Amino acid sequence: QETRSNEESTDESEEDESEEEPKLKYERLSNGVTEILQKDAASCMTVHEKFLALGTHYGKVYLLDVQGNITQKFDVSPVKINQISLDESGEYMGVCSEDGKVQVFGLYSAEEFHETFDCPIKIVAVHPHFVRSHFKQFVTGGKKLLLYERGWMNRWKPSVLHEGEGNIRNVKWRGHLIAWANNMGVKILDMISKQRITNVPRDDISLRPDMYPCSLCWKDNLTLIIGWGNSVKICSVKERHASEMRDLPNRYVEIVFQFDTEFYISGLAPLCDQLVILSYVKEISEKTEVECCARPRLDIVQPLPESCEEISSDALTVRGFQENECRDYHLEYSEGESLFYIISPRDVVVAKERDQDDHIDWLLEKKKYEEALMAAEISQKTIKKHKILDIGLAYINHLVEKGEYDLAARKCQKILGKNTELWEFEVYKFKEIGQLKAISRYLPRRDPVLKPLIYEMVLHEFLESDYEGFATLVKEWPGDLYNNTIIVQAVVDHLKKDPQNRTLLRTLAELYTYDQRYGRALEIYLTLRHKDVFQLIHKHNLFSSIRDKIVLLMDFDSEKAVDMLLDNEDKISIDRVVEELENRPELQHVYLHKLFKRDHHKGQRYHEKQIILYAEYDRPNLLPFLRDSTHCPLEKALEICQQRNFVEETVYLLSRMGNSRSALKMIMEELQDVDKAIEFAKEQDDGELWEDLILYSIDKPPFITGLLNNIGTHVDPILLIHRIKEGMEIPNLRDSLVKILQDYNLQV
Repeated sequence: QETRSNEESTDESEEDESEEEPKLKYERLSNGVTEILQKDAASCMTVHEKFLALGTHYGKVYLLDVQGNITQKFDVSPVKINQISLDESGEYMGVCSEDGKVQVFGLYSAEEFHETFDCPIKIVAVHPHFVRSHFKQFVTGGKKLLLYERGWMNRWKPSVLHEGEGNIRNVKWRGHLIAWANNMGVKILDMISKQRITNVPRDDISLRPDMYPCSLCWKDNLTLIIGWGNSVKICSVKERHASEMRDLPNRYVEIVFQFDTEFYISGLAPLCDQLVILSYVKEISEKTEVECCARPRLDIVQPLPESCEEISSDALTVRGFQENECRDYHLEYSEGESLFYIISPRDVVVAKERDQDDHIDWLLEKKKYEEALMAAEISQKTIKKHKILDIGLAYINHLVEKGEYDLAARKCQKILGKNTELWEFEVYKFKEIGQLKAISRYLPRRDPVLKPLIYEMVLHEFLESDYEGFATLVKEWPGDLYNNTIIVQAVVDHLKKDPQNRTLLRTLAELYTYDQRYGRALEIYLTLRHKDVFQLIHKHNLFSSIRDKIVLLMDFDSEKAVDMLLDNEDKISIDRVVEELENRPELQHVYLHKLFKRDHHKGQRYHEKQIILYAEYDRPNLLPFLRDSTHCPLEKALEICQQRNFVEETVYLLSRMGNSRSALKMIMEELQDVDKAIEFAKEQDDGELWEDLILYSIDKPPFITGLLNNIGTHVDPILLIHRIKEGMEIPNLRDSLVKILQDYNLQV
């Protein structure tokens, strides 16, 4: 295709900025056509699926390939070629010219017909199946419509089909139907019955038929499209029912769609169920205020019963449009490929339906990269011009230019896939614009893996400006992506400036862990009192490293530390732990207490020590310990409890050592708790104890009430009642006596 300058661009639309995507794309037919039209002017053209035939004002007919290259040339006449007709096979051509010459000849055979009339012949149409011997027919149109048929002895016999209504302006032959236009309207002839089946009068008789000729086009064998002036009619040929025949033709025509257009029609063509209309446009010049010729328009419309809906509209910058008239434009089309040829004296433009590549071009032009990428992925087998990767890279660049760095980085994952070279290129690009951080989250970590330098570069970027981000990357990235030693050294250098930075210390510990320098990692974790310290010890079996760090671990989280130490007695013995905690008795107690809970016998050698620890740090658990331990020395325990005046513990120890009377005395005197005293007496079940209890209680009315309520089932209540002094007031005496009698009856 020839390079088009701006002023000659044929796909220039009046709505360049429109968001509406055009339906057609345009190319100027160049090569041989350019040469022809520099010296001559196009007058007509016909299209076959294999080639094109172009007629000129100087009487030449050129056969062209679809690129516009000349394959054959015929000198037919010295004056303008009015029409060229081809049969369906493309083997026979009919040509007529302004000087009355008509020629029908075979392109690949010597068969030929010549005739010269005494008036200009405007149209010629050969039978669609002219190649077959029994269809050797063609029609010509000047003042009459003549049918030529080849008969006996290969002679051509003419017959008049129609005359008397002015010049025949256009003719189109399809199957058994011939449609033609004269000054009065459009007629259709059925070649089987040789009957005329319709007459469609023209609407605007004020227009000169030679200046605004009729456009005819068969959509299929039974549908004729008529365009004349600014009126469009779509006619359907139908079979008449037998009952309606009488003297009428067996076919009739129904107008199924009829509508007017804004401009004068120069040509028509079908596109599926839509119409392509070439329009001649006049407008008022802004400068001179005189009516002048504007650029012709190519519209796609959807016919409706009485109107039409515009689907698209393009104004075409054809060469010399300022001098052209309505009759100078023609629209021809190639049925199989949806190709439309706009013919004007100095230009031939080809319009074709836009394919997926064109759709993607338009999306890219409108910077709709996301949609372009999606369209390319859906049609990746059919697109020829575009590559998904190229669109993707353009999309990333577009996002970067807009400053949407995070979205650009996110799209890299999908677009770059496993291409390490492209990944590395994009990373350097992000580095140049100072946006390494944006792409860091999306860098591949497995399949593919980039060069270590890439990851190190990103880590250094974070280390310079964002310690938290640096720590997150170290945690998320596998340690084998980069050279650990280099990063460790960089962190150590930063810690020299800020030695107490917890984030850097924590990250350094993680780096040491990747590097299997667990001892160093452990030291940092312990200094930081980091929760991962226990996980680290367990995971890497670092018990030998913590023998001298037990106090640190206990200080950090005594519960977790004790559980860990007890779970791993085989690695760190009980004796070692107790020894390490010697100077921290409160921690020693926590450890030994939990050990005792797990197993009463394992730490028996420390039970004496534990009495003091419980007394000092955990009084509530002392009594349960004394009860459960079978290894603690009772005398030592009694001494400690008496020193600290622990009454309950002393009572328990005295009773356990057999000194029940002293224990009871302590309950009565120290605790003054009659219920506890009675409970104790019940437990011992000793008559002498009860006697002591009664003697102690006899002058204390509240104690007497307690005894009266509880004594009945253990000792004869009479013993107590006899001893109560006359006149002593005892609370709730009546209730107590009733209870004694009830208990007595129950016992009887």
